[in-house]
Amino acid sequence: MCLAVPVKVVECLDDGQALIDAGGVSKAIDVSLLETVAPGDYVIVHVGFAINRLDTEEAERTLAMIRELGLELGEST
Repeated sequence: MCLAVPVKVVECLDDGQALIDAGGVSKAIDVSLLETVAPGDYVIVHVGFAINRLDTEEAERTLAMIRELGLELGEST
Protein backbone atom coordinates (compact mmCIF):
# COMPACT_ATOMS: atom_id res chain seq x y z
CA MET A 1 0.00 0.00 0.00
CA CYS A 2 1.26 3.47 -0.85
CA LEU A 3 0.73 6.50 1.30
CA ALA A 4 1.03 10.15 0.33
CA VAL A 5 2.14 12.30 3.25
CA PRO A 6 2.53 16.04 3.91
CA VAL A 7 6.09 17.32 4.15
CA LYS A 8 7.63 20.78 4.50
CA VAL A 9 9.72 22.30 1.71
CA VAL A 10 13.04 23.49 3.11
CA GLU A 11 14.79 24.69 -0.04
CA CYS A 12 14.07 24.95 -3.75
CA LEU A 13 16.77 23.33 -5.89
CA ASP A 14 17.52 23.40 -9.61
CA ASP A 15 15.74 21.31 -12.25
CA GLY A 16 12.29 21.13 -10.61
CA GLN A 17 13.60 19.68 -7.37
CA ALA A 18 13.17 20.73 -3.74
CA LEU A 19 14.67 19.63 -0.46
CA ILE A 20 12.03 18.59 2.07
CA ASP A 21 11.88 17.69 5.75
CA ALA A 22 9.92 14.51 6.39
CA GLY A 23 9.91 13.95 10.13
CA GLY A 24 13.55 14.91 10.50
CA VAL A 25 14.68 13.18 7.29
CA SER A 26 15.88 15.42 4.45
CA LYS A 27 15.26 14.31 0.92
CA ALA A 28 15.18 15.81 -2.57
CA ILE A 29 11.85 15.43 -4.35
CA ASP A 30 10.47 16.38 -7.74
CA VAL A 31 8.17 19.44 -7.64
CA SER A 32 7.75 19.90 -11.40
CA LEU A 33 4.09 18.82 -11.26
CA LEU A 34 3.21 21.95 -9.25
CA GLU A 35 3.09 25.50 -10.60
CA THR A 36 4.85 27.12 -7.65
CA VAL A 37 6.61 25.87 -4.55
CA ALA A 38 8.49 27.96 -2.00
CA PRO A 39 10.42 27.20 1.18
CA GLY A 40 7.96 26.84 4.05
CA ASP A 41 5.22 25.36 1.85
CA TYR A 42 3.72 22.01 2.77
CA VAL A 43 3.25 19.56 -0.08
CA ILE A 44 1.82 16.07 -0.43
CA VAL A 45 4.49 13.66 -1.67
CA HIS A 46 3.83 10.35 -3.37
CA VAL A 47 6.70 8.19 -4.67
CA GLY A 48 9.09 11.15 -4.75
CA PHE A 49 6.77 13.63 -6.49
CA ALA A 50 4.98 16.57 -4.91
CA ILE A 51 1.41 16.17 -6.12
CA ASN A 52 -0.38 18.99 -4.24
CA ARG A 53 0.21 21.95 -1.94
CA LEU A 54 -1.51 22.17 1.45
CA ASP A 55 -2.21 25.12 3.67
CA THR A 56 -0.16 25.11 6.88
CA GLU A 57 -3.13 24.44 9.20
CA GLU A 58 -4.27 21.40 7.23
CA ALA A 59 -0.74 19.99 7.00
CA GLU A 60 -0.06 20.44 10.72
CA ARG A 61 -3.43 18.89 11.62
CA THR A 62 -2.67 15.86 9.43
CA LEU A 63 0.82 15.46 10.87
CA ALA A 64 -0.61 15.67 14.42
CA MET A 65 -3.07 12.86 13.60
CA ILE A 66 -0.23 10.74 12.21
CA ARG A 67 1.74 11.27 15.44
CA GLU A 68 -1.37 10.42 17.53
CA LEU A 69 -1.50 7.08 15.73
CA GLY A 70 2.05 6.46 16.90
CA LEU A 71 3.52 6.64 13.41
CA GLU A 72 6.75 8.39 12.46
CA LEU A 73 7.28 9.81 8.97
CA GLY A 74 11.05 9.51 8.99
CA GLU A 75 10.94 5.72 9.24
CA SER A 76 9.82 4.97 5.69
CA THR A 77 9.55 8.23 3.71
